[in-house]
Amino acid sequence: MEYIFVLPIIVVGILLVFGSLLLSRLLAPHNPGPVKNDIYECGEKTIGSAWIQFNVGFYLFGLIFLVFDVEAAFLFPWATVIRETGLMGLAEVIAFVVILLIGLGYAWRKGVLEWV
Repeated sequence: MEYIFVLPIIVVGILLVFGSLLLSRLLAPHNPGPVKNDIYECGEKTIGSAWIQFNVGFYLFGLIFLVFDVEAAFLFPWATVIRETGLMGLAEVIAFVVILLIGLGYAWRKGVLEWV
């Protein structure tokens, strides 16, 4: 029953999002043309096709970076309350880091961390 107070906030949030989109659609100028509809990349004309193959290793390397970036985001709050967590908190963080190290070892063994 305590969550009933969250419902009006969700409704107001949804109304604000759709209301601003509708207001933008009604008030914003819409003047399409050949120059405005032309494809560009960072202000430059594109060269060649966008459908090219790239090394999947770049994607995997990015995923590994993301995993360890999220690890840092999870370890920072723990480090701020390290004294209150006690021995159990330390054991949980050690288990968390060990799981990530196992994943790192697996990625290393599969050759994901080798650049090209």
